Amino acid sequence: MKIITTVFGVGYLRPAPGTWASAFALVVGLAINTVLGFPALALATVLVTALGFWACGRELAGRPGADPSEVVIDEVAGQWIALLFPACAFWWRGWEGVMPYPGWVAAFAFFRLFDIWKPWLVGRADRRGDAAGVMLDDLWAGLFAGVAVVVAAGLAHGLLMR
Repeated sequence: MKIITTVFGVGYLRPAPGTWASAFALVVGLAINTVLGFPALALATVLVTALGFWACGRELAGRPGADPSEVVIDEVAGQWIALLFPACAFWWRGWEGVMPYPGWVAAFAFFRLFDIWKPWLVGRADRRGDAAGVMLDDLWAGLFAGVAVVVAAGLAHGLLMR
């Protein structure tokens, strides 16, 4: 189970294992998107999310309130959700190849911001104190980050470019 929850040991990197895991997820997510396309990234996100719920449930069973820093499968799922937003936008417009800067940078930065800050639903999920909460706070952070990427892109390409 630890191989899954620590994402092949990435969760043991110090300092800031969540940031290391998000960076790892970003690189892998960009590779999936570049080589296989947005639909594959979307499918991979669903699969890693389901795997994360299962693995966290098994790994943290009998440990209420536990959210060990080495458990980072949740960061992968959340980071990929954030990355889906710019990936979908480029895919929708027929873009093939490496996702241009700054879409993926914004997805990373906003995800880390919301994952650390834990506003509103992110914090509520984090305070659940169960294995599902370990996953849910990062899924909410990824969703908030994705929306923030879209808003930032709209501002940058709509209002600021005029």
